[in-house]
Amino acid sequence: MIRKITVIGAGTMGNGIVHSFAQFGYEVTLVGLNDAVIKNALLLIGKNMERQVNKGVISLNQKEASLNRISYTTDLANGLREADMAIEAVTENYDIKRAVFKDMDVLAPQHAILASNTSSISITKIAAQTQRPDRIIGMHFMNPVPMMNLVEVVRGYQTSESCVKQVIDLAKSLQKTPIAVNDYPGFVANRILIPMINESVYTLFEGIAGVQEIDTIMKLGMAHPMGPLRLADFIGLDVCLSILEVLHQGFKQAKYAPCPLLVNMVAAGQLGMKAGVGFYDYSTDPKNPTIAKNFRQEFYQSME
Repeated sequence: MIRKITVIGAGTMGNGIVHSFAQFGYEVTLVGLNDAVIKNALLLIGKNMERQVNKGVISLNQKEASLNRISYTTDLANGLREADMAIEAVTENYDIKRAVFKDMDVLAPQHAILASNTSSISITKIAAQTQRPDRIIGMHFMNPVPMMNLVEVVRGYQTSESCVKQVIDLAKSLQKTPIAVNDYPGFVANRILIPMINESVYTLFEGIAGVQEIDTIMKLGMAHPMGPLRLADFIGLDVCLSILEVLHQGFKQAKYAPCPLLVNMVAAGQLGMKAGVGFYDYSTDPKNPTIAKNFRQEFYQSME
């Protein structure tokens, strides 16, 4: 039975995963890189739970009980000692994840399931670095984790059906909707979403329309809640580029080649919301951003 969860990584996804498990009664240990990173994650979890209280989603007592179920450490061995399940939520980079999984495999109890929150990297390839490939699985949460219902459960080549069932049941206990998929580049969600974002960047790059026009067309014409360029900013342009590189390398098809504009923006550090600027400028009002200076209409007129 899975009762104790360890989450490795205290970034946006990591703190969201911790939040959700703690809210639904699990004992959760957050493993972070350093005390400052952990402190920031805990502050965000507290603020997000306070919003839930204000909206009537949880009571004040439930908030306090949830926060009391969270422990934290910078020591991976200590964090994994009693884990029934460990979820890796570090940077979307295969070499980093491989190193983390090698350590997790050695340090976690033999019965523990080891999951990755990766949005595109091969679960089969990660599992091959461990001595328990039957208990390695993808558990791809969506951002923001406490609000989004979908969990993409990714079955690696050697993942056992027992492991898949346990993770599906676990996701359901968080009031999520788990969907099991097979392990191929990008899985399902990002294999469809990220090429759409990339095509949107190409549409901008080729001067067919501006940022606002592209996003408005997709919102009003396709009933998307957020335009693809604004969504790319929200995800992080570096993350979008990383996923595209996985797709391009995995399928060897030109349609997955990252747009040169996206490559340049990432190289320049214009990564989206987390950097304060991407296709939009978030520096003045993050909730109501303006079009980034280099993408305003004057830019396109100067190209004619």
